[in-house]
Amino acid sequence: MAATDGRGGKRPKSVWLTERPPLKRKADQPAGLDLDKIVGATVRLLDAEGLAKFSMRRLAAELGVTAMSVYWYVDTKDDLLELAVDAVAGEMRLPDESDAAADWRDQLRVLARAYRDMLLLHPWAARLLGEFLNIGPHSTAFSNATLRVMGRSGLDPERASGALAAVFHFVYGFATIRALHEDRCRAAGISLDDYFAQVVAAIAVRPEHAETMALSQRAAQAQQGHSAVEMLKREFTFALDLQIAGIETMRDRAGS
Repeated sequence: MAATDGRGGKRPKSVWLTERPPLKRKADQPAGLDLDKIVGATVRLLDAEGLAKFSMRRLAAELGVTAMSVYWYVDTKDDLLELAVDAVAGEMRLPDESDAAADWRDQLRVLARAYRDMLLLHPWAARLLGEFLNIGPHSTAFSNATLRVMGRSGLDPERASGALAAVFHFVYGFATIRALHEDRCRAAGISLDDYFAQVVAAIAVRPEHAETMALSQRAAQAQQGHSAVEMLKREFTFALDLQIAGIETMRDRAGS
């Protein structure tokens, strides 16, 4: 039965909005099993095998218990996935906000890089971030930190949400595409450098890509001596600086 908001309307489904009775361990429940252990095993399985192969039965086997033992702690697989995505959100380092003189731009960079690193370390999280409300304690702490940092930028509060969307949607897209490339490389047993080299070789002989190749070669010359990962890190840093510069420009334009 769908949850309601008390006014006859349907409430968004979320494990964080569902009240469960306190757990009372049954005699036949495996000793040492708890929700934290289950969520931790879920994250490890998702990291190792991906979202498509994940199942409650596979998780139970990993834990050495029955699937029913897992369902005693969560109602559905989706509930468990929502717990898992909030757990990895807890890995994101938040800036130290105790220093009132700290530069908001540096703090925003800390948050953006933490978000990127989490998405690269846990590629499965990208899809789940688009499916769930992400209102767990770790996700909320991260969101609140971004709002506080943006609040110190001097930007009109009405534009803060749009500014944060510009930054973190960029980070999401950049990290997700890179993670997909890296996953494809792992499946093929090649490095990211080899992958990029194969792409270049494949299009270099095609006349319709001549302009692209000419422009890319100029960029490649500037990146000589750097690996693909180093190149991507440099591009991310520059693109993030562009986002921050844009925020400053819009703030100053509104104040002029």
